[in-house]
Amino acid sequence: MKINKAYKYRLEPNAEQEVILNNLVGCARFVWNQMLAISFEMFAKNEHINATNLVNKIMDLKNNPDFAFLKTHANAVALQQKVRDLASAWSRFFDPKAHARFKENKRKPRKPKLFKLNDGTEIELRPLMPRFKHKSDGRDSIRLVQFDKYCRIDGNRVKLPNGVGFVKFRKSREIVGTIKNITISKKSGRWYVSIGVEKELTESPKHPSTSALGIDLGISKLISTSNGEYIKPKNSFKAKQIKLAKLQRDLARKVKFSQNWKKQNRKIQKLHQHIANIRHDYLHKVTTTLSKSHAMIVVEDLKVANMSKSASGTLDNKGRNVKAKSGLNKSILDQGWGMMVDMLEYKQKWQGGILVRVDPKSTSQACFECQHIAKENRQTQAKFECVKCGYKANADFNAARNILAAGHAVLSVKGGCSKGRPLTQKTSGIREDAT
Repeated sequence: MKINKAYKYRLEPNAEQEVILNNLVGCARFVWNQMLAISFEMFAKNEHINATNLVNKIMDLKNNPDFAFLKTHANAVALQQKVRDLASAWSRFFDPKAHARFKENKRKPRKPKLFKLNDGTEIELRPLMPRFKHKSDGRDSIRLVQFDKYCRIDGNRVKLPNGVGFVKFRKSREIVGTIKNITISKKSGRWYVSIGVEKELTESPKHPSTSALGIDLGISKLISTSNGEYIKPKNSFKAKQIKLAKLQRDLARKVKFSQNWKKQNRKIQKLHQHIANIRHDYLHKVTTTLSKSHAMIVVEDLKVANMSKSASGTLDNKGRNVKAKSGLNKSILDQGWGMMVDMLEYKQKWQGGILVRVDPKSTSQACFECQHIAKENRQTQAKFECVKCGYKANADFNAARNILAAGHAVLSVKGGCSKGRPLTQKTSGIREDAT
């Protein structure tokens, strides 16, 4: 059995190394945009877009006298990988399953964005299409495969190609496994290295615990467990919201793309990155604790994108409680529910446990004792009292117990225990059969 992991560290290049790294990621961004423009031309002509067709066009760019810097300041392997990533993005666009999962907000239609082709015609930029990369986004990266051929790690230093040499990084933990690839990224002015490894296991991991846990995700309480325990949220965005708003007001007063505007924009990017780092670190700590303690974890299969849609409506059909819904959307996105469930999924796989996703329908309105479902059961956000049997409990605790029971029902009816992988199953009709 093979397990893939990634170790991310902060890079500390000197001034000369930073110049070379900026050239590398800048060339990769340039090639992405050039190849994207070429692929739009191919799309308009109904030509087949794949990695082979796009990679073969890199030499045409390098042979162009106007793009001579690609021969001196770029890494050939990184450019090829960037183009392959572009081809993968196009394959996701052509995948009907990806479009089935995507739901456009039809209540608030937006003005279509157009791309002008060489012949003067225009094509509409559709959802899920690859997008152009901009330097002002504050995000650039290159990925190098065949690590042993181009790179080397010596203690807390990593050797990079193109004359970069050895660069120090903050080695917070040891790297375990065979290194397969390396990604150099720049976010908000800071450099990072992500090392992808592959670890071969002689046998499948066996979880040290035998317990099962149902968790209910919320806002006032990030996690409510079926054991009666609660985990508070971090609310990193809420804590920095006032500071962020001030920086954005200052940005609006400056001339767009001026030096002062760019400086202010970098401040905003750094603050956004700081908020994301706080959330990411907290969720890692929470999910690691849960995955090490429980062999089976059951969560709701929530559609966060649908839950956080805007309620503003249109000019003809205006929305209701727009301000309250906007605040709720910010709170939902601040928790990082989707990220947390993804972390639980792969960490359970590492530990030899299982993650079960269940349909969230009626989990908050159903009584755990008698299975009576009624809207009146949940009198307030925190209080649950069954109108049929009189069972009283905290609403989140009752929901977590229902989620765990639904997870057991899925496993018993569908035989999920033997599959050894995360499960997604609607519980409608299953719960009644299992109970």
